[in-house]
Amino acid sequence: MPVKAVLFDLFDTLLLLESDEIYYEPCLRKMHAFLAQNGVDVSFEDFSRVYFDVRDKFYSESRESLEEPHFNVRVSQTLQGLGYNFDFSDRIVAGATMAFAKEFMRYVRPDTDAINVLQELHGSYRLGLVSNFGIPECGRKLLEKFGLKKYLDVVVISGEVNRRKPSPEIFERALRTLAVAASEAVFVGDMMDLDVKGPKSVGIKAILIQRRPMKGVVDVKPDRVIRSLAELPAMLENLTERQ
Repeated sequence: MPVKAVLFDLFDTLLLLESDEIYYEPCLRKMHAFLAQNGVDVSFEDFSRVYFDVRDKFYSESRESLEEPHFNVRVSQTLQGLGYNFDFSDRIVAGATMAFAKEFMRYVRPDTDAINVLQELHGSYRLGLVSNFGIPECGRKLLEKFGLKKYLDVVVISGEVNRRKPSPEIFERALRTLAVAASEAVFVGDMMDLDVKGPKSVGIKAILIQRRPMKGVVDVKPDRVIRSLAELPAMLENLTERQ
């Protein structure tokens, strides 16, 4: 069947992050400062230690469950580990998450080809985003900030739906909104396990944008590989012609 829809990953696909997670300590410091201003009296060292324990536990569990609770849950559990009884919906928890997110946004920039490619594809294909991110509000702000949102017909972010790639449900949700079959869609992303194995498990073709050398043995192969987003429009035409 011809390609009718193109779904994108967000980070290291449409948007690029500073390397080596250099954003993490500044983001944690902003979050800690917000909490300190709101009555949380713990050192940054203790806060960081408990936060990373909670985060690593989330990561371990999510590999099995493929669930993605909102970042607020991570913050509230960190505070509970430090002796503070804040629910995930508490305004202080939400404020701490936004303090983290505001700093995080400083370390993100659009891929130089993202706008041009979306403009070129828009109108010829239905376009969408499927992203793993625990702060969906921040993801949507970034799409607005860099002028990407207006090209997207659907945006599915894991922290809003409590499902993360490579879960079939997160891809199927996007397909339902676009009203296209899996065989009519292509997914573009940078990670083999999430962005190739995930979409292919539900019948979506996968195009890997290879940002870095592939390591290890993988049990699935992308349908196509590109080195830059600029290669995508011609690649999609080629896929359609071969149907």
